[in-house]
Amino acid sequence: MTVEHTERRPLDRKELAALVARDIPPGSFVNLGIGQPTMVGDYLDPAAGVILHTENGMLGMGPAAVGDEIDADLTNAGKIPVTELPGASYFHHADSFAMMRGGHLDVCVLGAFQVSQRGDLANWHTGAPDAIPAVGGAMDLAIGAKQTFVMMTLFAKDGTAKLVPECTYPLTGVHCVTRVFTDYGVFQIGPEGVAVSETYGISFADLATRVDVALTEGETLPG
Repeated sequence: MTVEHTERRPLDRKELAALVARDIPPGSFVNLGIGQPTMVGDYLDPAAGVILHTENGMLGMGPAAVGDEIDADLTNAGKIPVTELPGASYFHHADSFAMMRGGHLDVCVLGAFQVSQRGDLANWHTGAPDAIPAVGGAMDLAIGAKQTFVMMTLFAKDGTAKLVPECTYPLTGVHCVTRVFTDYGVFQIGPEGVAVSETYGISFADLATRVDVALTEGETLPG
């Protein structure tokens, strides 16, 4: 059954990042996409042994750097200063993409404009004439990683849900998303459709009326 947290408000960005970090399996090799997903690194349990990869050529990335930790030559793919963990390594950009494309990453966490009920991902372009397309390595990550997690707000500024029957924006990957983490709930996407494992600030019944996708109740799954 879906776990409903109706007594509280929806998750904020930090809470959402912590939730994603909780669901990453221990010992995983993980890439965190540019933007909000980078926050996940700040909430990983060091004892879990999760190793972070960044597409600009680093394995063993630590949390974001602050204060005296900041080194202008040590950044993630989003140009944010980061720290390095013991055993960190550096390599050519091409080797980094070979890791992504070769199925060597267990999980990638990406932002999204839309996710379809089949797990299709649209996260690089809205199709608007004045929008700046920025696919980066998202296509390689979405298809190359063993699991693709999406981290996003559930509703756009106009109130429409970003979890949709069919993506209307240009696709990044097809049938690649397995789990969607949002401020209002966590969704599992599989062959049987979309199951809601948890809700925040809303009941399952109310959530089902606001999303134009058939939802079923599901259990909270371990990473």
